[in-house]
Amino acid sequence: MANATWNGTVLAESGKYEIVEGNVYFPPESVNRQYFKDSDTDYECPWKGHADYYDVVVGGKTNKDAAWYYPNPKPAAKQIKAHVAFDQSKGIKVEK
Repeated sequence: MANATWNGTVLAESGKYEIVEGNVYFPPESVNRQYFKDSDTDYECPWKGHADYYDVVVGGKTNKDAAWYYPNPKPAAKQIKAHVAFDQSKGIKVEK
């Protein structure tokens, strides 16, 4: 079982997940969507493709661009399509 928390709130939890480049990618159904707000930030990875970001909002506090996902990854990363990963350098704790 893996989980991601911030400010004492569970953002995602699942027994099924993918690990890519040291990041835990949670399947979309395991993510507590009420804590996510679309961000204008995006990123282009040479081998995974286009990533979109989320701000994480808990208890009135916003953690800017603290999560990301690949809506339509390149074939080499197809296993993480729509899965959500978290930026641990922004205080989000991911345990597995």
